[in-house]
Amino acid sequence: MEFSIPKEVRDLESRVGLTPAGVSSLVRRGHTVYVEKNAGVAAGFSDETYRHSGARVVYSAAEAYGRADVVVKVTRPTAAEHTLFRSGQTIMAFLHMAVASPDFLVALHDREITAIAYEMIERPNGARPILVPMSEVAGRLAPMVAGQLLMTPGGGRGTLLSGIPGVPRGVVVIIGGGVLGANAARAFLNVGAQVVVLDNDISRLQHLDEVLNGRVTTMLSTNYNLDRVTEFADVIVGAVLSSGRRAPIVITREMVSHMRPGAVFIDFSIDQGGCSETSRPTTLRDQTYIVDGVIHYCVPNLTAAVARTTSYGLTNSLLPYLIAMGEFGILGTLERIPEITPGLNLYQGKLCNRELAQALGKKLEISLPHTNSNAAVAPVGGEQ
Repeated sequence: MEFSIPKEVRDLESRVGLTPAGVSSLVRRGHTVYVEKNAGVAAGFSDETYRHSGARVVYSAAEAYGRADVVVKVTRPTAAEHTLFRSGQTIMAFLHMAVASPDFLVALHDREITAIAYEMIERPNGARPILVPMSEVAGRLAPMVAGQLLMTPGGGRGTLLSGIPGVPRGVVVIIGGGVLGANAARAFLNVGAQVVVLDNDISRLQHLDEVLNGRVTTMLSTNYNLDRVTEFADVIVGAVLSSGRRAPIVITREMVSHMRPGAVFIDFSIDQGGCSETSRPTTLRDQTYIVDGVIHYCVPNLTAAVARTTSYGLTNSLLPYLIAMGEFGILGTLERIPEITPGLNLYQGKLCNRELAQALGKKLEISLPHTNSNAAVAPVGGEQ
């Protein structure tokens, strides 16, 4: 099979879809891997390193897309890339289709693309194996971001998260106790902050209380509790996830207006639309804006700030699926690794994910076999 890794084109997007180590694993199994020139340079991987790993370096995005059976990306393709799609190929990335522009869906349909969203691949126990390393990195970066934004020269409250003897610690409120929220909680505890975690799943709160040895305050995520915590928080971290859908709005404009001047709101749900009425995407180049005196940080690709670590983490989690696809194809992989099925958004240009179809207000176009790789793909309402 022929895989390709195009260079990411979004502003300051430094991550790469596959490291040289991942390329080597595929090449040793007899596959061809094309890497666009300079695709990994920003993450610290030279073209020469890719060549030593067995990759074939190509000199344009058009060639990277044009040669590939499977395109391995990090972020959703931009409008400029839509015209490069090769009919019938597979594209894998963090797609976040529920908040994508309509023209992206049209391009996938017209070119009969099979689209796999990393963030929706889910194991039976609810774990999302490819999203996990991104969430781990983002959570561990949160105290670095918050600490910098709280400093007085940037308009922050001038609060040191750890406090000092005789001066209280900063208060951090984390909304969502999943992988990202748990990593953020641990990281904020490690810098000495007072941490409060809210979630609507009591068992998750119990788990966090146990693994963090009772050092965090846990609360059920209700409107009443959210009203309370937003009034005294120095930092609020939004870590709300809704698979295949737009993130729910849990922070209202009124709540933001009651926050302390110079407080910080970091919205990690922004790649799914954001979890506050005041959230809008920012970039690594222009990271913040202020609403009602509250500093908002809503960078969808924060983990690109540590591109090398993130690219390694992405490759580690993605490689087993690529190896299976290279050996068995899409339908064979669905049979052998059924957890990839929730991540399959479109198959040959047709919408095949029920959750996504509902989120987009569209009809499911086909249903896919989950257990028999030789079964035909059936149109919805048609015969098997």
